[in-house]
Amino acid sequence: MAEVNALDVKKLREKTGAGMMECKNALVASNGDAEAAEKLLKEKGLAAVEKRSGRAVNEGKIFIKIKDDGSKAALAEIACETDFVARNPDFIALGEAVTAKALEKNSAGVTEELTAMVTALAAKIRENMTLKRLLTVDAGPREYLCRYIHGDGAIGVVVKLAVDKAEALANEDIKAFAFSIALHVAAFNPMSLSREKVDPAWLKEQEDIFRKQMEQDESVKGKPANVTDNILKGKVNKFLKEICLLDQGYVKDEKLSVAKALEEAGKKAGAVLSIADFVYYKVGA
Repeated sequence: MAEVNALDVKKLREKTGAGMMECKNALVASNGDAEAAEKLLKEKGLAAVEKRSGRAVNEGKIFIKIKDDGSKAALAEIACETDFVARNPDFIALGEAVTAKALEKNSAGVTEELTAMVTALAAKIRENMTLKRLLTVDAGPREYLCRYIHGDGAIGVVVKLAVDKAEALANEDIKAFAFSIALHVAAFNPMSLSREKVDPAWLKEQEDIFRKQMEQDESVKGKPANVTDNILKGKVNKFLKEICLLDQGYVKDEKLSVAKALEEAGKKAGAVLSIADFVYYKVGA
């Protein structure tokens, strides 16, 4: 049997996160070969991860990273079992590494390489975790990507703001406005950017629901068709104002719609602004 000293056990424990006795036993089984012992511990850890894979992962964190040149953003939701692990420095470092790797590899979604990064930490921490979703957002030469992460990472938002001239992207007021829009999205979670972006088939379903509700409303029954049609239009219009970003009341001044706030911010900055896209991620949603 190979001699195993405390220093070797300590080094292996720091590298793998495994318990002292597990490290000692792995070194003994590997005749003191540290690399072989590490591999053995990883194999055992991955087997344990497989056993834990059915356990619920209702906690987690949203991670967002934007490339230094501002050309691309990566958003990821990594889920785990407990909020304790979600606050773990290793878990946070994992999220930063996953989004950085996604930017480096131009990943359009979850990949085997990214999943393996998550699995490796799950084996070390001994808690089930998963990379639930990941996407990247590209920005053109006249577009600005702004991120906002709420609280401890429960909600993450990326807003893509477009300008009519590239030099406007250096304007700090425009950047500040983009951040305000990201705050707004985090607060109000719009379903769509604009009315034009709403799926017509889905909207038709909502109209049918409103119509059935009206049929059961005693105050509406018996009214002429033109009156009920106008009531229905009013309900649909109100609904669209609630779910479409550009129609919502602006978070910093609800008397203004986001569209109007966008117009005023553009005039103040001497540029034409538009919201090209936005992404809203919420843990567990």
